[in-house]
Amino acid sequence: MDSSKPTRRRMIERLLQTGRVTSQHGLLKQLRAEGVDVTQATLSRDLADLGVMKGPTGWQLPGSAAVNNSDISAAVQTYLLDVEVGGQMVVLRTRTGHATPLAVELDRIRLEGSLGTLAGDDTILLVAKSASLARNLATRLKNILQGNGERPRRPIRK
Repeated sequence: MDSSKPTRRRMIERLLQTGRVTSQHGLLKQLRAEGVDVTQATLSRDLADLGVMKGPTGWQLPGSAAVNNSDISAAVQTYLLDVEVGGQMVVLRTRTGHATPLAVELDRIRLEGSLGTLAGDDTILLVAKSASLARNLATRLKNILQGNGERPRRPIRK
């Protein structure tokens, strides 16, 4: 089979769109089963270049899945460790390497009052429209983290 970069990447996209992929190793096995001989390092570069992110349900292409309240709850409960507020900013702490997947989910759901996020390796800066909205966002995220049933209000803003 043709293992050129464009062909390999199209196959990666197809596999991600048609099935649940929960690990790079699993994706590597699927590619090899399709006749594509690829190294782990090459696969990692392909995933990064394609913008593929690990979310609560597995590896996903950017914009490929609609996020709902249960997805944001799963993401918060999976990745979030701590929440602090300072002015209009909410600082979210995660384990090392988990800030980006959570930031992607937060940006995708577009929480009411949020202007956006900036993610590092283990820290997310969520900027709110005002200090009071920052406090509200922090409270809502803490509630989700604690599993008390709080869900974000209608998340999508026009």
